[in-house]
Amino acid sequence: MKQKNTPVQKPSLFFVNKDKEALFSKKNRALLSDPMDDNNPITVQVLGICSALAITAELKASIVMAISVLVVMSVANVVVSLMRNLIPSRIRIIVQLVVIAALVILVDEVLKAFVYDVSKELSVFVGLIITNCIIMGRLEAFGMANGPWESFLDGIGNSFGYAWILIVVAFFRELLGSGTLFGYPIFENLGLYEMGYENNGMMILPPMALITVGVIIWIQRIKNEKLIESK
Repeated sequence: MKQKNTPVQKPSLFFVNKDKEALFSKKNRALLSDPMDDNNPITVQVLGICSALAITAELKASIVMAISVLVVMSVANVVVSLMRNLIPSRIRIIVQLVVIAALVILVDEVLKAFVYDVSKELSVFVGLIITNCIIMGRLEAFGMANGPWESFLDGIGNSFGYAWILIVVAFFRELLGSGTLFGYPIFENLGLYEMGYENNGMMILPPMALITVGVIIWIQRIKNEKLIESK
């Protein structure tokens, strides 16, 4: 008897095989969405506060810092995930620091080559990405325990969660403190100065960044009751 030829099923773009979940499954999508609200690295985990205080006086510098952290965190998470079974547990922190430091050096050189003025404004804060507690925390807690794809999504998600806080804080600090956005005079062109408005110089000071973050945390908990801590 002739045997029937069973059709060979072609691998789908979103599936590797039947034993593995979809690349953009509900669990993987949560890696992107949770850091934006429920598990935000700044407003919920209270990490990365130093850079939120230091470099958010101008919107341009904050966006450049956010992009830098995005590149470093996503790539470092993948690299550490690929090496996780080869790294002895006793030196894992050192290896993670070496990976982050190499990426930070590359990012710093790119900034100096293409946006030198912003690189000077950020100065030591780009180098301090090496010790950014958000990046170190994700490498240790996630990259060392999960696969490259999940680690990449986790890095992207936490980077965006970090970025939107930085950008919102910088938007209000530069607008209310200097009357500008990206250095472009907003209030002057609107004629507010002629009406008696004066820039709030306190918004440029680091304590106002902390107060602005506090206001964001307050609004976030009003909208999301899950974040309210029980007494």
